[in-house]
Amino acid sequence: MMVVTIIGIGLIGGSMALCLREKGLAARVIGVEANADHASRALELGIVDEILPLHEAVSKADLIVVSVPVTAATRVVAEVLNSITKQVVIDVGSTKGELCREADLSPNRGRFVATHPMWGTEFSGPEAATTNAFTGKALVICDRHKSDPDALAMVENMYRLLGMHLLNMEAGMHDIHTAYISHISHITSFALANTVLEKEREEDAIFELASAGFESTVRLAKSNADTWVPVFMQNKENVLDVLNEHITQLRKFKASLEKENWDYLRELIEHANKIKRILK
Repeated sequence: MMVVTIIGIGLIGGSMALCLREKGLAARVIGVEANADHASRALELGIVDEILPLHEAVSKADLIVVSVPVTAATRVVAEVLNSITKQVVIDVGSTKGELCREADLSPNRGRFVATHPMWGTEFSGPEAATTNAFTGKALVICDRHKSDPDALAMVENMYRLLGMHLLNMEAGMHDIHTAYISHISHITSFALANTVLEKEREEDAIFELASAGFESTVRLAKSNADTWVPVFMQNKENVLDVLNEHITQLRKFKASLEKENWDYLRELIEHANKIKRILK
């Protein structure tokens, strides 16, 4: 069992703390949290054993988990790497290109493993943390060849014990794929929620008439701006690429309706149905 320091005790960091403790992997969990309310709630909920300043928390840990917004993670990972000896450092963010480029500059780069657990909810903060977070989900490791073999083995074993299946990607390709699979889903949900709020002024009607399909589509619109603005900032070019394609697809649906081209509309829908082959 190891001492784990979690930097950023929100949904992912808090869930990581709970899951590592539940699996018997963490003997002690130390928290680092800039938000005083989050820090006190994490202690009250038993997510962490104590809250310490960054450098003290890092010095006492075997494993350091960086779970802060991605624009801050780049700076925090670099700072932590420059203050460790043989500890292992991981991050859990959904963008990797800029972070990995910065980590590559550290003489302790080998102690860092860039990871992205492909799990999340629309909720945030320590209260959102859960013990059934990662089971059955994918875990992406980026640029694994740059990590020391012992650090990589420890992290891979940890995630397998959390019930995840592991994938390997180059950091740049990871950011492209997540733009298409994850980031566009959030933009679409935010945009649809704004559309409904703009056009449907009766809140009671939204509440009463919202079907399961609508609710599942806009669920992500509840997600925290403090998390997602940094993601869109760091992955801007890839997100713009997928957003332009998405707008093109929306225009096709719009044109088929304007021109009453029902055959084309059917073709668009049936082409979309092919996703069933992948997502069963």
